[in-house]
Amino acid sequence: MKKIILLFGLTFLGFFQIGFSQTTVKKVILQAFWWDYWNSNYPNGWANYITELAPRIKLMGIDMVWIPPISKGANGTGDVGYGVFDNYDLGDKFQKGNVKTRVGTKDELLRMLAVLHANGIEVMQDVVPNQLGGAGDLSAGGIDPAAVATNKYKNFRYTSFRKPATQQANASDSALEYLTRDGRFSKNWQNFHNNPAHNGCENTSGDNWCQELFGPDICYYDNAIGQSSNATFNPLQTGAANNGYMRKGMREWMIWLKKQTAFDGIRLDASKHYENAASEDWLYNMQQLASFANGTDSMIAVGEYVGSASEMDTWCNNVQNRAGTFDFSFRNGIKSMVDAGGFFNMSTLPGFQQSNRVQFYAGINSYVNRTIPFVNNHDTYRPIVDGVGNITGWNTGSELAPHIDPANNIRLALGYAAMMAIDGNPQIFFEDLFNIQNTGKRFSHLPDNQVDLPSRAAIANIIACHQKLQFKNGSYKIRSTAAGGNVFFNAGSTNNDLLIIERSNKALIGLNDRADVGGWQSAFVDSDFPPGTVLKDYSGANGVTTYTVPADKRVNVNTPPVNPANNTWGYSIWAPVGFDATVYEPMRNKRTIQEWEMADDLGDSHCSSLGYGGALPTNSSNQRIVGKIFVAASNLVSAQISLATSPANILLSLWDVNGNKLAENIGTATLNYNPTTDGWLVVKIRHSNTTTGSQNVFVKVEYQAPAIVNTLATSNSSNNKVSIWTGNKNNTDVADCGNWEEGTIPSATTDVLIPSYANPFPIVNTNFAIRNITIEDGATINVTNGNTLSVLGNWINNNTNNINVCGKVAFDGTSLQQLQGKTTFCNLEINNATNVNGVTVTQ
Repeated sequence: MKKIILLFGLTFLGFFQIGFSQTTVKKVILQAFWWDYWNSNYPNGWANYITELAPRIKLMGIDMVWIPPISKGANGTGDVGYGVFDNYDLGDKFQKGNVKTRVGTKDELLRMLAVLHANGIEVMQDVVPNQLGGAGDLSAGGIDPAAVATNKYKNFRYTSFRKPATQQANASDSALEYLTRDGRFSKNWQNFHNNPAHNGCENTSGDNWCQELFGPDICYYDNAIGQSSNATFNPLQTGAANNGYMRKGMREWMIWLKKQTAFDGIRLDASKHYENAASEDWLYNMQQLASFANGTDSMIAVGEYVGSASEMDTWCNNVQNRAGTFDFSFRNGIKSMVDAGGFFNMSTLPGFQQSNRVQFYAGINSYVNRTIPFVNNHDTYRPIVDGVGNITGWNTGSELAPHIDPANNIRLALGYAAMMAIDGNPQIFFEDLFNIQNTGKRFSHLPDNQVDLPSRAAIANIIACHQKLQFKNGSYKIRSTAAGGNVFFNAGSTNNDLLIIERSNKALIGLNDRADVGGWQSAFVDSDFPPGTVLKDYSGANGVTTYTVPADKRVNVNTPPVNPANNTWGYSIWAPVGFDATVYEPMRNKRTIQEWEMADDLGDSHCSSLGYGGALPTNSSNQRIVGKIFVAASNLVSAQISLATSPANILLSLWDVNGNKLAENIGTATLNYNPTTDGWLVVKIRHSNTTTGSQNVFVKVEYQAPAIVNTLATSNSSNNKVSIWTGNKNNTDVADCGNWEEGTIPSATTDVLIPSYANPFPIVNTNFAIRNITIEDGATINVTNGNTLSVLGNWINNNTNNINVCGKVAFDGTSLQQLQGKTTFCNLEINNATNVNGVTVTQ
């Protein structure tokens, strides 16, 4: 990792007290959602919302975006993600009445991650290891009659490429169908609390690991395994190999998720409610054993552990300091300061912090900020809103800690200045940074519109100062207490009202909780700035006033009161002049690497799904769609088969959404392609012959997305613009959606492609209308007697030899139609001969 100071071409010493060559890993993290997040411009498409927000938050200096859980929720799109149904459904399977999650489709999700990366921004993925919900889909299939648990809805079965739901898109799933589904990571009632193997541990002193609080809560005890009494698909869970079934399953899913999405950091939801050893297991694997996706020791990880400072420090130690926690203790101090209304003893604020805040890792020669100080988040901020989103009250019963209301509290920015000054990765809450409280546009604004979605300037300025002045590259020192060195308070100022924190040689941050107009506070403090350094206040409160550090290096830190009417917010930031024009660049590599696993128990072949996944079929050259990526023009795309049984027999190809093959190769050699325009590419694989057995395949793609994307533009939709025959249902019926990519049966406005390798080839057995049709060399199409294929556009036959098409083909276009290639029509009807210009027409 590069030193952050190199971004500015400056030389400063003292990354921490003991280091000169070490780097410091820190992130300013934006929680890019609120509880029950929604925007009517992006319905069930929060990924698109964040995609459009990305360039704006890059300019604000955000390093990392915390996104909500992305797996299909218990209530489908009605679920904000904290009640997971299917871990492996990222918005690509038809389950819970929809393909989408609340975040969107898998295409939109992966595009969002790549666009954030293209802006240099990392992604923190929120995962929910504690609880699941929604077993049984829409029926009683989730109940196990033999379960001893109070909550018996614990049979979890999932659709897959091999076992999609019934093709009736709006039909309720029967219990019988549900219980036969064979999607990956099925679960039985013994995998949850309470169960016979782990009964009684609910009373264990000091932990919450075995309590059924959210339901059903997962049991990570090794022997919490067993069978369902009524499920048809019932994979074995007994035996030593399956000990720790749920812990192992979660580990495998998290590694899969990291490779598939390329997230950079992780939040473990409700980390207090499952074994520390499980958390450490998952973190170690994601940081060290995820091959190309390894997060390393520098990976930002955080557990949501609500407790005292000592309890949170203990949890960090128990997970081998692979993660920090949200500093609820320091947040309690901020809340106390806010509520005291100017009578808080500011000198006590640092004492609220956790001790376990920064770790040094010799292997990467870096100090990594672990803890995450915060002011608000979605769990501490639960407003009641009206129809347009204006706040009418508070759902305090669901808040983990009392909210701090930015609309009614003048000390919000002061709290942010304090938590940005201390060690850790400061987390910014969406509703604190952006004002959606009482604008009437909570649900209707556009994220890139600064009028519709105004930011709070005082908080935005603190973020900018933290980044441009590189707070975390300087040692953390308390200057306004006896322990922090010699302090001389000016007349009328005391350490009860004024706290001064130094980030060594970077900035002196003054924090003043007085609110009266004359409540300015100042003190002379020791500093690490060299004599002669010219300082200014980057809060703007002291105007153009500068201060030159004298020989004794004592600095007068003059800090305004909290007085919004005078545009002062209770903080000052004294730092060397010359940073006003500095532009902070988030540091994440702009390219993205994602890996898809193609297996029959992943993905979904339902016509309403995205149609991705599935192992390559036995003795068939039929194609499988790996997925889609959204690429930036003139940025190389590199794809390769990363794992397969017989890679030499696999063709890997890139297509556009108009059905044009752009590049193809065979085997494990890297496939490179340089796109000429921004847009979607489709990744596909197939066997090069019809003699190779079925095989699971891993495909890895490296690419760069555009930094700016208009997701609302029709041209940027991920849907194919052409109907492509697959023959994947192993019949010839053109009216069977399972034979077409994405389940798109052609219409009079649709172009059609019949590939040469998509066996069996289509037969039109009903009256059928299409626009243009392209038939590849080796492919055919036919029409049964008594039916008509109506072509309103061009007929392009690329076969080198003549093909016979029997049944009736009618050219019904109203403008010029082209007939190209050698085709014999048994029954050809040309309704407007002047509009047909064919090379060879045999009738």
